[in-house]
Amino acid sequence: QVQLVESGGGLVQRGGSLRLSCAASGSIVSLNTLDWYRQAPGKQRELVAAILRDGTTNYADSVKGRFTFSRDDAKNTVYLQMVSLKPEDTAVYNCNAEYLLRDDSTWNGWGQGTQVTVSS
Repeated sequence: QVQLVESGGGLVQRGGSLRLSCAASGSIVSLNTLDWYRQAPGKQRELVAAILRDGTTNYADSVKGRFTFSRDDAKNTVYLQMVSLKPEDTAVYNCNAEYLLRDDSTWNGWGQGTQVTVSS
């Protein structure tokens, strides 16, 4: 079994920065995909950013140029660096990841979510 733990959210002012982490633990061989979603109150969940096994990344237009992935495979952790934050970035951020496990199966699951609040 795999557990995903998110961290790094918080309250920042407009223009500030945060780095979200999505750390996985368990019988992991490698990352297949990892997506960051966010959901603001009263709005639908939005796919913000995605990273593939080969390192290919995709970002929503609303965050392109401001959000950047990095990863530490030794720690099974993926980071989302967020700069130039705007009040409209305020939301609960969740990571969804798929991992290849040691028994050759794949696991897909969600973290618990982390709140990002950007004040104006």
